[in-house]
Order: sequence, then structure tokens, then C-alpha cells
Amino acid sequence: MAGNWDESIVQVSAGEEKIVPENPPVPLTLEGASMLHQMYRMNWKAWRGLSEAERMRIGAAAVAGLKKLAEPQHKGDATVLYSMLGHKGDLMFLHLRHSVEELNRVELALAQMEFFDFLDLRHSYLSVVELGLYESSAKTYSALTAQGVAPFTPEWTKSIEETRARQAHAMAARLYPAIPETKYVCFYPMDRRRGEELNWYCETMADRQRMMHEHGMIGRRYADEVKQIISGSIGLDDWEWGVDLFAQDPVVFKKLIYEMRFDEVSAKYGLFGAFFVGVHLPLEKLGNWLGGTL
Repeated sequence: MAGNWDESIVQVSAGEEKIVPENPPVPLTLEGASMLHQMYRMNWKAWRGLSEAERMRIGAAAVAGLKKLAEPQHKGDATVLYSMLGHKGDLMFLHLRHSVEELNRVELALAQMEFFDFLDLRHSYLSVVELGLYESSAKTYSALTAQGVAPFTPEWTKSIEETRARQAHAMAARLYPAIPETKYVCFYPMDRRRGEELNWYCETMADRQRMMHEHGMIGRRYADEVKQIISGSIGLDDWEWGVDLFAQDPVVFKKLIYEMRFDEVSAKYGLFGAFFVGVHLPLEKLGNWLGGTL
């Protein structure tokens, strides 16, 4: 059956059979920057209850602290702030760091700022920037099988790690991306649907590769209008992937996602979580935001 771990029986000679393990159903992935989204609700009533001098002091300290926190320790480190629309929150922080431990340090540093006494964390999402290697996986697995290398043997593992290392070097800029300097962001988590009849994880590698290729072709048509960061969160948060879309016009989010709903991957298997949309808020303009302007 598609996607299982059963072994195939190959006839070698009369009266002799050889057990040949199937290739793994799991495509190779590359992991890069650790990613944390934080969505906060501002306690405006408490904030307005302060004197103007207190608001100015706390706001200035917050800007200085956030700027220091946003200074990169590694290439690709970033902390970016967005003013959110709707009831799901008021501010969204998007953090990229080189490890989950560094993200935890960011959380602790934010908690020490007086400004955060006025913020209530309503939602967060932890993930790791991920690139799926369906095409490379299929080619690598087929080449190793043709050489008679069985899955998960030392020779197999060595070759797989060499492939991953080459790909990671070639795609370093995508694994540790700069957050696009666009006006709008749209973040949402998603799963690949699992049900009694339709189960993404029971499809063959070849079928999943084909569907993902077709899915990606839609996104490429929007490449001049939308930038994206895909992150994996299986085992890290409640959904399987996180998607960040960046654009100058928020309507393009609607157009792209709507068109993708007709694609086989999304139409049959896509399951989407809540959508969070924000307007980029440069850190130095946080004081303006606190005063009611962008």
C-alpha cells in the first residue's frame, strides 16, 4: 500500500526470494532558523490611566529595549513588529533566531520590560523554517536503490547526510531568510488533512511530489507580488506548518489563497487555522502607535 513500511519480495532465482525494503515514504527536509510569532492584546484602559510622563517614559524604554533585542547576533536574526487588525490581537511580534533556546531568551527579555505589563499574550506559534526536498529525495532514493544500498544502512545514511549538507549550503539564504520589508503580513498555520478516505500521508511519494509541484506553480505566478516563509511545526506546535506571506497589498493574500483552494493539494488535503494580518510597524514608531497613530 502507498506510504507504508512493508517490504517487497523480489524473485532472485528459482526457489529463492530476497526481501528488499521499500524506499522511505518521508521526503528529506532542510531546517533553518527557529521562528516565533507572538500576538498580544494591549490593555488600553490601563495605559490611558497613566500620566503622559509615564507613558512617554515607558514607551521610550520599550523602543530602546526592542531595538537592542532586534540587533542580530547571527545573520538572519530578526525581530519585527506588526500592528494587527481585528479582534485577535493588537501587536504581533515575529522573531527569527538560530535556535529555539535563543527564542526562549527573547521571550524572557520581553517579559522584563515594563511595557509588557500592559500586554496580554493571546496567541503564539513556534516553528522552524523548512524546505521540503521532494525532487531531491526521489532522485537520491532511486540512485541509492539502483546501487543496491538498503534504506537506513550506514552507507545509506552517509549518502543522505551528504545530500542534505550540499542542499543546505546551496539554500542557506532561504533557510535563514531576511524578513521582507513589505507593508503587510499574513500568517496562518495549516495541516495536511487526515481522514477516513483522504489521507495525505498515505499517498505515494511520487503523487505527493506531483501535487506539491502543481501547488508551487501557482505560488510562482505571484512571486513578484508576494514573498513567503514556510516553517515546519510538527512536534513543536498544534499544527503541522506555518505560512507567512508578505506583500504591499493585502488583497493579494486573498487572491493567492483563493486560487490555491482550487489546487488538488488544498482542495483535498488542506486544513487551515486562524489567519493573522498585520501592518508593519517600525520599532522606532512604536511611540506613535501608542499615541493612536501609525
